[in-house]
Amino acid sequence: MSLRGFGNSYLENEEEEENYEQSTSSQSASARGSHFEWQLYEGQKWLSIGNDHVIETHYCQPGAKGMNIYPSHMGQVYIDFDQIEAQNAAMGVRRLTFLPQGQNEDIGWYFKDNLIWREYGSLGPGQGSSSVSSGDVERQYILRPQGTFHFTVGRNSYTLDFTAMTQTNSATRVQRNVRRRPKFNSVVSGNGSVSIAQSAPTVIASPPPSAGYTWEFMGEEGVWIEYQTPSCSLGSAEIERRYQKNPKGQIRFKAGRYSYTLDFSGMCQTNIRIGTKRIVRRTQCEAQQTSSGGLGLRSRWQFQDVDGSWKDFAKRSDTCSVSSQDIEAQYQQNPNGTMNFTTRRFSYQLDFSALTQRNLSTQTTRSVRRLN
Repeated sequence: MSLRGFGNSYLENEEEEENYEQSTSSQSASARGSHFEWQLYEGQKWLSIGNDHVIETHYCQPGAKGMNIYPSHMGQVYIDFDQIEAQNAAMGVRRLTFLPQGQNEDIGWYFKDNLIWREYGSLGPGQGSSSVSSGDVERQYILRPQGTFHFTVGRNSYTLDFTAMTQTNSATRVQRNVRRRPKFNSVVSGNGSVSIAQSAPTVIASPPPSAGYTWEFMGEEGVWIEYQTPSCSLGSAEIERRYQKNPKGQIRFKAGRYSYTLDFSGMCQTNIRIGTKRIVRRTQCEAQQTSSGGLGLRSRWQFQDVDGSWKDFAKRSDTCSVSSQDIEAQYQQNPNGTMNFTTRRFSYQLDFSALTQRNLSTQTTRSVRRLN
């Protein structure tokens, strides 16, 4: 078992209690079919966080800086993914992993290329060939977690500083931020093969077939995108109908030139031709329901219309490209950033710091608010 990230250290006389808690956590994680567990430190003990696979989903996205959670009786807690710490000074946070001997987490290493986090060894067109992959960087990190590592991309040489988590061009001295994140539900065996670990249970208990649910996949930069026809051969309603028939099964669908498999057990979609995997989620329409003791992204986003009234952002194919849920997911990743969206006629930029939306054609600005 490996342990990463803790905000409070134990006293020596608490060592036996810690070993007991970790053993109990291992059994708990195994029982629910996952290899990880997120915990908060409060009142001199570590407490498991309900529905922690929501945290894990965001943590595994390289563009996610952190997120707010709402544990029962604790109010809002912000988890910083880079430091693995809670902003609330009275609390600590940690992430435990439980894997059999001979298996390790599949770790991705990423650098920030302008606004996009790119994985080492997966560079875009025209960027040259990299001499390293995520696996190469991870092996160097394990050997010297406080050291540096030199590599090349085309004709350029770089130094990766594991302590500062930066990459520096040896010639121009330009620096880029670097992140190390596990790949969701993916483990590596001793022979180097990659497999998908059994997934944690979904947040929402199975409802009556008549309940309305939305199916989405994680797109670029951590944005959730709904399955919709005609761009996809199956929409949310049809996916939900098939899910109700066999919640442990798989279905196939097409989007553009590619064919995909959607695995309900693993909650992931796989490109059949090139093998790319993306995380999938199933959420109740309009209201995000969570079980007792769990957490949820409960905030609503609204804009102020010309008559002074506040109106919800609502995603519709003919009016607006984003919903409150989409905006909140982007906000969780970068509370000081911006995001773009479109309506029937115009494109807009939403500024999280200024809490405004700006029409990119007319430059008209409107107020925006976030309600908890």
